[in-house]
Amino acid sequence: MEIREATDDDWPEIWPFFRDIVADGETYAYPLDLSSAAAQALWMEPPPGRVVVMVEGAGPGASVLGTAKMGPNRPGRGSHVATASFMVSPAAQGGGIGRALGTYAVEWAREAGFRSMQFNAVVDSNAAAVHLWHSLGFATLGIAPEAFDSKTRGLVGLHVMHRPL
Repeated sequence: MEIREATDDDWPEIWPFFRDIVADGETYAYPLDLSSAAAQALWMEPPPGRVVVMVEGAGPGASVLGTAKMGPNRPGRGSHVATASFMVSPAAQGGGIGRALGTYAVEWAREAGFRSMQFNAVVDSNAAAVHLWHSLGFATLGIAPEAFDSKTRGLVGLHVMHRPL
């Protein structure tokens, strides 16, 4: 497995799990009616952001297992703080893909000169993500109550998480 920069050619493999994760209604507040093109425009950020994929195999037959996008959390005077978002194919969950992508994002942000990394919206009921980010050195600064409308749990909180670099 390797993590490499994502290209537009990767989108046809990202889109099915992106679509399914958003439709699942448990982790992302993206609109449910996003077209593939609109989703691609949201996810595949141009510089100074970076989008990567974790792939299994090499060359044209490589399978995309997960993806991460990262860049400045805010423009201008907030651009010294990084942020990132992650999606792992449901078929690959539990195999360390999220941890590998998270570790990559933290190292990328450090090497790019960011002072810290902040996640603005980690869903409280997504216990695996909250646990992962805590294990990678993030602290929960606060939880915005009822800020996410979970498809199965109703209104749940969103963690704001932070880690110095």
